[in-house]
Amino acid sequence: MDFHLAFTPKPFDTTISHRDKLLLTGSCFTEQIGSKLAAHKFSVLDNPHGILFNPVSIARAVSSYIDHQQYKKEDLFYQNESWNSWEHHSRFSHPDADECLRLINESQSRAHAFLKDAGWLLITLGSAFVYELENKSVVANCHKVPTDKFNKRLLAVDEVTRALQTMISKTVAFNPGIRIIFTISPVRHLRDGFVENNRSKATLIQAVHQLVEMNSNCFYFPAYELVIDDLRDYRFYAEDMVHPNYAATNYVWEKFIAACIDEPSQQLMKEIAVITAARNHKPFNPTSQQHKKFLQANLEKLRKLQEQYPYINFEEEAAFFTSW
Repeated sequence: MDFHLAFTPKPFDTTISHRDKLLLTGSCFTEQIGSKLAAHKFSVLDNPHGILFNPVSIARAVSSYIDHQQYKKEDLFYQNESWNSWEHHSRFSHPDADECLRLINESQSRAHAFLKDAGWLLITLGSAFVYELENKSVVANCHKVPTDKFNKRLLAVDEVTRALQTMISKTVAFNPGIRIIFTISPVRHLRDGFVENNRSKATLIQAVHQLVEMNSNCFYFPAYELVIDDLRDYRFYAEDMVHPNYAATNYVWEKFIAACIDEPSQQLMKEIAVITAARNHKPFNPTSQQHKKFLQANLEKLRKLQEQYPYINFEEEAAFFTSW
């Protein structure tokens, strides 16, 4: 008997190529996919606000890139000997307020310029639960502030749809050619509770499918379903039983390639993988003639790729093969 039901996502009508720029935002699963895209030489900007989980904060972050919002000291708060932003991940927190603002505003400027001519925006939603301050403002990160300072609640489907639809309309007005991919993170938010986590994911799934039906430039990639329904086994989770492990992430990545990336780019990715493997090779004798020939052969492969794909940045690889 076959005890496994494999699931193959339907290929997108419009697919990603190496000529496209991709801005990714959302949960930690976004960063896993983003790092794999970057490793295969796609032009990627990953999480300019840092990791975000809820759709309200994600929508607000994207809108801030479009507006080229520049944050001021009054937008920060001091907690645990650091200055922090309610709208940003703790990677921007800093003991010095000016340095915190510099990091945030430099990231804002990069995101504004990148999004203006990006081909794709990939959004991974993690949770429909939000934490609100006394003024009803949703925070993106609690920064270890005591939980009694917040009101935690589950967003309704129409709240998620409304926030993201406003963001979609604003993004398309800013960059008419952009296409948007939604995914739901397979990371299980069990701190919310088993039942509550499923309610949260169901809210996000329902809202996203409504958005995809409403907007011809929006797509859904089923990362959540691939882990929960296809792999469907704790063997594919890390030791915390919450985060998908290396094997699961690679499985989803392979499905993403097949469904979302065009055939020429898939072939190019294979050639890039050969160059990457050669770069990571650890020689037994770095001074040997055999190793020098190995480096020269791969440098020639790289130069051919540079000539064929001048819009891809191979500077780091070229520097490596010529540094020996």
